[in-house]
Amino acid sequence: MQDRTYTADAEPGDTVTVAGWVHEIRDLGGIAFLILRDTTGKIQVKFEKEEMDDDLVETGLGVHRESVIVVTGDVEAEPRAPTGVEVTPASVEVLAEADPQLPLDPSGKVDAELSTRLDNRTLDLRKEEVKAIFEIRAEILRSVREAFRSLGCTEINTPKIVATGTEGGTELFPITYFGREAFMNQSPQLFKQLMVGSGLERVFEVGPIFRAEEHNTPRHLNEATSIDFESAFADYTEAMDACETVVRAAYEGVAENCQAELEALDLADEFDVPDESFPRISYEEAIERINATGELDEQLVWGDDLPTEGEKALGEDVGSHYFITDWPSEIKPFYIKDHDDDEQLSTGFDMMHPRMELVSGGQREHRYDRLVEGFEQQGLDPEAFEYYTKMFKYGMPPHAGWGLGAERLVMTMLGLPNIREGVLFPRDRQRLSP
Repeated sequence: MQDRTYTADAEPGDTVTVAGWVHEIRDLGGIAFLILRDTTGKIQVKFEKEEMDDDLVETGLGVHRESVIVVTGDVEAEPRAPTGVEVTPASVEVLAEADPQLPLDPSGKVDAELSTRLDNRTLDLRKEEVKAIFEIRAEILRSVREAFRSLGCTEINTPKIVATGTEGGTELFPITYFGREAFMNQSPQLFKQLMVGSGLERVFEVGPIFRAEEHNTPRHLNEATSIDFESAFADYTEAMDACETVVRAAYEGVAENCQAELEALDLADEFDVPDESFPRISYEEAIERINATGELDEQLVWGDDLPTEGEKALGEDVGSHYFITDWPSEIKPFYIKDHDDDEQLSTGFDMMHPRMELVSGGQREHRYDRLVEGFEQQGLDPEAFEYYTKMFKYGMPPHAGWGLGAERLVMTMLGLPNIREGVLFPRDRQRLSP
């Protein structure tokens, strides 16, 4: 629509053609108002019934809410209008009539359950605060890509259909691939490691991952977006530095470019960019601090994974993003390198928000013999991963990296109660459509 003017650009004295959705109609007798909404905001359209053509009035006021219309008319200043201006229409055209029985109220005056909202996502995103979440998510992804490029990274895309799982186990979605069994990939981990052994050296990827975990919680999904980083000639401390840089860049991008969206979410006055280095706490210190809170029924001991209640207690104690380092080797994946001076300790780390884990990473085992030993120790068949392991025979440099859950970053940044709020069409145990 070449002659279209966005509502936010309509100025007094202009003759405009605006297009969008009918947000609401207020009929006061001799005068009526239609509020038209587009992606930039809302504008009031004034109908003075006695002074206008009957067909024009009937068309404008007879249309149902959420119908798509085009209005052409003159813009005048009107301080009492929602945006300080209004349009006196010369013509109104209905492009798409909406059913009068809507499954939810896009104006937000009537609340809807999350399941109803997800079933009707197109309508749901017509609400300003919901649309704001996805504008912010888009800014987060733009900002992290820019941060990766500033770190000298090349963006890559790795396969999502694979012959073997990244870490083995049962958390795999099997598919039939031309008569053979294949799986949806859990992670780009192995492929991004192969890339740092190539001439690229430092890479990142933003893409989907699939995990067949039977969770039914507000923070788990079966299809998620992973933000991944891998760098040759880097150790785990340098990988943590890069992680901190990228996460801070995401916050800075939102603070700089999404003020209107933060206001729509009532977050503008309380949105803070992390301005200090993230504390780095060893696993041993973490379990000591969790035990000291007294929040768990049983004390944690060396080798335990951290339960959700423990993560929450530690997060409240730390009060900011932080890293947990030096995890026991036995509870980290085979590709995580052990410390040279203590094989009981791995170079694995997690980066945490006070609410939950956001990142898992570490330095990788780049020595072929040690890597194969790691497979065998975790009960995996190295031959099933030959495409991966054989490349370590041909000169694989020391390297480190991590994976960051995009939805969890959105969820924690915006304080969303459920991770599904930050996904257009979430996939979990119950939801496969839309």
